[in-house]
Formats: sequence, C-alpha cells, structure tokens
Amino acid sequence: MSITEFTAALNQVASERNIDPEDVINTLKEALVAAYKKDHPEISDDEDLEGRLKADIDPDTGEIKIMLDGKDVTPAGFGRIASQTAKQVILQKIREAEKNAIAEEYKEKIGTLTQGFIFRIDNDTVVMDLGKTHGILPISEQIPRERYLVNQKYKVLIKDVVTDEKSGSSTIILSRRDPLFIEKLFEQEVPEITKEIVKIESIAREAGERTKVAVSSTDSKIDPSGACIGQKGVRVQAVTDELNGEKIDIINYSSSPDRFIAAALAPAHVIDVVIDTDEKSALVKVAEDQLSLAIGNKGQNARLAAKLTGYRISIDGSEVVDITPDTTEEDMEHMDIPTKTLVVKKNSDKKAESEDYEKKLEEVAEEVLAKADDAREVRDVADEVEEELLEEATEAEEKAEKIEEEAEKAIVETEDEEKAKEIKEKAREKEAKELAKAEIKEEEAKTVEEIAEKAEDIENENAKDSKKKDSKEKISKKKK
Repeated sequence: MSITEFTAALNQVASERNIDPEDVINTLKEALVAAYKKDHPEISDDEDLEGRLKADIDPDTGEIKIMLDGKDVTPAGFGRIASQTAKQVILQKIREAEKNAIAEEYKEKIGTLTQGFIFRIDNDTVVMDLGKTHGILPISEQIPRERYLVNQKYKVLIKDVVTDEKSGSSTIILSRRDPLFIEKLFEQEVPEITKEIVKIESIAREAGERTKVAVSSTDSKIDPSGACIGQKGVRVQAVTDELNGEKIDIINYSSSPDRFIAAALAPAHVIDVVIDTDEKSALVKVAEDQLSLAIGNKGQNARLAAKLTGYRISIDGSEVVDITPDTTEEDMEHMDIPTKTLVVKKNSDKKAESEDYEKKLEEVAEEVLAKADDAREVRDVADEVEEELLEEATEAEEKAEKIEEEAEKAIVETEDEEKAKEIKEKAREKEAKELAKAEIKEEEAKTVEEIAEKAEDIENENAKDSKKKDSKEKISKKKK
C-alpha cells in the first residue's frame, strides 16, 4: 500500500466516524496484538508478556510488524490469518470511539431543546430516536398523564448525559417535565428573549397542570408579558399546544416583593400585601369572594405563587391559610381550605360549599335529578348552561386581550415613563379582573359538567338496582 493510499484510507475512516486518526492507529495495534496471541496460544499464558509484545505500524507506508522483546517476530502470511480478528476488534473500538464522540457532542448540548421520534416504550421508560443516537425519557421526566405513542414526534430538553463507570457507555437523559423545558420553548417562540430584551426571571411548574412564568423587560416600552403572549395569544398558544393544553400564567416580574406576590396570585385580586423581609414571608389580604381564587384548586395557585416568588405566603380572607414554596398538594389536602362553590343554574339556585367535594357533588346531582324527569333532561340543560358559561368566559378573555392591546398602544404613544407605568398598572388591574371572571366561568362550566355526569352515574346505578330487585322478586314468585 502506498503512502498516499494508506493516509487517505486512514483519514477517510477517521472523518466518517468522527474520531481521531490516532485512535484508529492505536485500535489497529491492539487488534494486531490480539490476533497474534490467538494464533500463538503458547505465549498467551506468559504473565510478563504485557509491554514486551507490541505491534508497530509505519504511519507513512502502513507496514505492520509484531515486536517481541524488540525483535521482529511477524510470521509469514500474518495479515491473512489475523485480518478477520483484527477487523472485529477494529469495528468494536471504532463503535466505542463513535459513541464517546456522540456523548461528548450531547454533553455540550445539555440544557438545549431537540426533536425526536419515539422509538420504543419499555414499561414506563420512553426511548427516543434523536437521529445519531437514542435518548431516554424516564417516567420521572415525563409530563403526568401524557400519552406516548411509537413514531410520534416530540420536543424534549437534553437534561443530562450519564456515563456508566464500569461499562463506559453513556445514556442521554431527556425531559419534558423540567421547568427549563418551558423556558427553552418560550425562547423559540419569543425573539425578544433571544435578543435579551425580555428575560424569564423565574418559573414555577406543576407539569401537566399549570405553570407560572415571571418575566421582565430591559425596555420600558415593551411589555414583557405581552411579548410572551403575542398577538391574540399566538406565542403562548404555541407553547401550550406543545404541552398538550397545560395552562400557563405569564406574570410581569417586579423587584418590589409586594407587587410581585400580588401579581403571582393572579387571577385573584389582592387588596394588600405585608412583607416580612427577615422571615421572607408575606401576609396577603384578599376579599372573601376572592379567597378560593387566590388559593386555587387544591391550593395550586397559592402553591405556585410561593414557588415563583420564594416567599412563604399567608392568605387572609375569611381565614388565614399558610403556603410555603415547599408546600405540596398532599399538604394542602390536610389544610382547612374552603372548597370551590358548586354552581347549578336553572335546575337549582343553591350554592353548595363543602370540604368533601365528591360527596357534595353527588348530593347536588341527586337533588337536580329529583327535579328532572331523567338524566337526559339534566344533560340537555347542563349542555345549555355550560355553553353559556364558556361563551361568557371567552368574552371576558377577549376583553382582557383588548385591554392589553389598548394599553400597549397607549404606552407606545406616550413618552412619559411615569405615565406609561400608570397606564400599565391600570391595564393590569382591569385585565386581572376579566381573567378572574373568565376562570370563574370556566370553573362553573366544569362543575355543571361534573354534576351532569354524576346524575347519569346515579341513574345507571338506580337502573341496575331496579333490575336486581325485579329479578329477585321473579325468583321468589317461582319458588312459591
């Protein structure tokens, strides 16, 4: 083999496999020693052989020599005998080098987004095809209740690259649950974040349910939350769609803790916030009718606000409820928190409040069912009421968007920074009220739907009991 041919072939292998040519030479030397030992078993048992037996490869000509104690012991026809063994070892080492190169490449990509297809699902672990290699989406990094199907395409965060010390193999850990995943999705949709005009200050997330994002702006004329929401909500909607409908609240960050905490508790309207900087706690005063909104479903709104701000939050309405950044949903279940009001229109004017939501839901459903001919009538009325409530919620959301657009236009037109701040604050208050109204209507619609479903369940159970009773009576008559 000529110099040109050997060098060209060596460089081609190294280039195709993205490895160092020196690694190919070292791999080839190991393969040749292994092949020689296999062909000469009488020397393989020699414990002192290590270091004495080695292979030399001329980097210019590619000439191969097997050296033992400095003497050339290359047997005749060695290339033909050892070629198959050498080939296998070379391929193995090249694969290892290639895997290491890929691992190093992905280590540099930690904290970035990538796209991949689901290759297979092993129990609860999802294996994704990333193109060059496979990555693992463990159950701890999956969005709860998200359904994964083979060949489905997903965006994922490259969270870590873990190397096994024994085998030396590397595993790429992916995530859709990490709060950083939300930040990177917004970076893709909001150019102002990439340009560092808008900054994501903090994120509090309960994956699959709700996320709160605090944003700030370096330009007083650009509203950070408006930039993230986009015209008619297109930017935030793109992120929500990727998360399969996970609700996202975007909040304007404030260096003033009281304003930040008040904004974090949206859509509830806060009356007053008293800060204790030493204890890093806050006492929040809200109207009695805003208490359930401030706390949220199973304490979720208050819990996320505490995580977002890093403050222990005590909410004072008709009673005081303490929430810390570490409070979990399980902790909330043991707190004495007023349950959201159950609203039933047309069939009942009563409002029911209870700690045991399911029990009260069943009671209201039975009451509504008793006033109707059957569950079908309850369903018809529920659908009508639900449609009205959702229309009202949509109107409130559209009104909030209009308020925001008008405020942005007014801020652009004014050159007075103080006036711009005043316009922004007033718009924020009006917008918060409309969004709070929309959320209440959505909750009411959801409750009406739950009552209709419960009424259908009760009627089905009653029908089963009636059949059983008729069957028993027939058997009793036959026996007589």
